[in-house]
Amino acid sequence: MENTDNANDDYVYDEASGEWMPASELAAKDAAEGADGDEVEVRDAVGNILADGDQVTLIKDLTVKGAGQTLKQGTLIKSIRLTGDAQEIDCRYPGIKGLVLRAEFVKKR
Repeated sequence: MENTDNANDDYVYDEASGEWMPASELAAKDAAEGADGDEVEVRDAVGNILADGDQVTLIKDLTVKGAGQTLKQGTLIKSIRLTGDAQEIDCRYPGIKGLVLRAEFVKKR
């Protein structure tokens, strides 16, 4: 028994390589790929890089479709979440469910 580290591992199918491999190896491979910069870089209106949990301020009045409400310039949005799209951020605002804003209309605080 040469490789006893992976003896108790479940094998999973890696779609990228088309091979079956131990779950621990696949997790390590995925972590290494994530560190290489495969993540989407989201920038605000002035070029600052946004991250999950940041606070942003609106730079323009925005009419929210379906809510019948307008968010005014200077409104503070707390604790944003990135969606994986380079131009969209998910956030919460009182009275509006499922608010998604375009990154071009916000500035990092």
